[in-house]
Amino acid sequence: MNKPVDLPQRDFNDEDSNTSSNPSFESVLNARLSRRNLLRGSVGTAATALLGGLSLAACGGDDDTPAATAPAEALLGFNAVAKSLEDKFTVPTGYTASVLLAVGDPLAAGVAAYKNDGTDTGYDRRSGDNHDGMEYFGLSAAGTPDPTNNDRALLGINHEYVNLPFLHANGTTANPRPAAEADIEVDCHGVSIVEIAKTAGKFGVVQSSAFNRRITAATEIELSGPVRGHALAVTKFSTTGTRTRGTVNNCGTGKTPWGTLLTGEENWVGYYFRAAGDPALRGAKGNTALVRYGSNATATAAAASRYGWETAGAADKYARWNTSVTGVSIDGSDDYRHEVNTQGYVTEIDPYNASSVVKKRTALGRMAHESAAFSKPVVGKPLAVYMGDDARNEYIYKFVSTQTWVAADASAADRVATGDKYLDAGKLYVAKFNADGTGQWIELSLTNPTVAGYANYAFADAGDVAMHPRIAGDAVGATKMDRPEWCGVHPNTGEVYFTLTNNSNRRLGTVTGSQLNPDAANPRVYTDIRGAATAQSGNPNGHIIRVKEAAGEPGATAFSWDIFLFGAETGAPSGIINLSGLSADQDFSSPDGLVFTPSTGLCWVQTDDGAYTDVSNCMMLAAVPGTVGDGGALTLDYGANGTVTTRMGKKPTAATLKRFLVGPAFQEITGLCESPDGKVLFVNVQHPGEEDSNFASVADPSKFRSHWPGNAGYGAGGATARPRAATVMVVKDNGGRVGS
Repeated sequence: MNKPVDLPQRDFNDEDSNTSSNPSFESVLNARLSRRNLLRGSVGTAATALLGGLSLAACGGDDDTPAATAPAEALLGFNAVAKSLEDKFTVPTGYTASVLLAVGDPLAAGVAAYKNDGTDTGYDRRSGDNHDGMEYFGLSAAGTPDPTNNDRALLGINHEYVNLPFLHANGTTANPRPAAEADIEVDCHGVSIVEIAKTAGKFGVVQSSAFNRRITAATEIELSGPVRGHALAVTKFSTTGTRTRGTVNNCGTGKTPWGTLLTGEENWVGYYFRAAGDPALRGAKGNTALVRYGSNATATAAAASRYGWETAGAADKYARWNTSVTGVSIDGSDDYRHEVNTQGYVTEIDPYNASSVVKKRTALGRMAHESAAFSKPVVGKPLAVYMGDDARNEYIYKFVSTQTWVAADASAADRVATGDKYLDAGKLYVAKFNADGTGQWIELSLTNPTVAGYANYAFADAGDVAMHPRIAGDAVGATKMDRPEWCGVHPNTGEVYFTLTNNSNRRLGTVTGSQLNPDAANPRVYTDIRGAATAQSGNPNGHIIRVKEAAGEPGATAFSWDIFLFGAETGAPSGIINLSGLSADQDFSSPDGLVFTPSTGLCWVQTDDGAYTDVSNCMMLAAVPGTVGDGGALTLDYGANGTVTTRMGKKPTAATLKRFLVGPAFQEITGLCESPDGKVLFVNVQHPGEEDSNFASVADPSKFRSHWPGNAGYGAGGATARPRAATVMVVKDNGGRVGS
């Protein structure tokens, strides 16, 4: 989940802590850049590319007749859904969407139905809030793993954060926070494991299932890998530095080849309070690390963390959210000065065992994690895990396992031990994109003399590097990107796609602080006009970059790349902005979620936008992907400000890119998985009607910006319901595969 560029109430998601002196690219601009910003419509021209239970709305496209059974499947055979600002969930004609699970729905026997009036409690046995990344785990009739089962499964669903103040009867109480409110919010975070099964051909939640499980921001979790037992992981809770509590801000997911869930911890740093006087109590190295990860001391003693949980009482479960030095110990064993170092990892959960240990796989690095996408498993070769660090000017990473893949491990009985085998030892790399369409994966370890000898931060050991890969990336000159979000691996070609949501830091001319000039991998700088007059500068609409490993090897240190799609509104000038030539059926902004469905090979792109929401709610598109290099070089002409040459893929057509759905008001579409036969697609709607600075009370429902899904008949509240995040399942009315 990401902050739209124009929504200040969500600025916790717009971290901007990379002030390293890294060039954003190697000498890409050969002409002097002026201070002038380009307004839309006054940009220069670009050289042409070389080489050429609840039923929801189904009213997309221009054909209102029911879809007939097609004689043969054709991908993207649906009519594109039109852009919409209505408070409803819209799918193409011939499709039906139904809500499966919403915030607060019970997941255990005896838990009462959700009243949705702010009086509900017990969220450790209910669905959490703000559904995000999601994976499907097939389950046999005997209750054992069955990846091919289309009728019974477990869903692993992330719950990124909470949509205040709808969780509480009278809205949110200011600091100091009441313990009862804080406890609800803590439990609403984390992950849900939910059994679903078909009755009369339709999936429903199995409320009393023994598989159902909630992992929250208070659940005990093991640290695994190089950070386990590290001095910088010692806390009052775990004086050995081997355990922590909770997983927070869970955004993207991943599914391991051995059948476990990976969940990424994204914007975790804002959950912790750091006192104004704390820097004076730490050494220079410690302060450097905290600031590089956005953990800045508060301006005043009265300030608080994002939710103020540390103000809810003296109990240890609240004190842990204060990451200041408060004790007298040398090692931090009497306070939580190191607590923040135990968040920000990829966390592994075995969905098939509700009592299994949960582990944070620290070898994959600590950052603002989105999804974790695996390379295609090949016997005898290592596994690669691709990841993005979602903040402005941050990096793209991959982890390569030391162990090579063994086919029998796909069905290993001890799935957590299998995770130990492949995810606790390996090499972590960061990406550097060259202007000629090539790139390098640079190893981040003390065997790299550039990391070991970095003047700005003296790494102590492998755990220090794993805990601070951003700093190691600074050391080696990694390419600063336009907010790397989700990534996905094409199931056939193995090529890797990364969404770059947007970046308000891109500028032309002289830049200061964290501002950046454009470069080949992040080539656009322009001003987008939102509504009547709101100007948004930088790269407001984002793009999708893709990578092809040298010789297709997961452990390769060289790759080639191009840009798959540029987000833009259809009416924007083609010279700098609408480079992909998007039509009204294809235009989008701020790509975020990205998932390939194995059944069809389609690439699904989901948006979390603030630049184009004056025209349309957030949406999801279906794309038929090409291959790296199917387009060619493209030169952007900034006139007196010079040129930038990038690499762009083949432009989409009506047959290769279409808008598939549009969500309700003030939300993002995020998370996607499918049944193995491709006939049921699961997607999430996050934070419908998210509050803004003008929203102060729940007393007047007419002021809610959304009433979905209650206004469509799901759950309590009806037309004036408090909005709820939810998981939606989409099916094709003729029983075919979704997207055909």
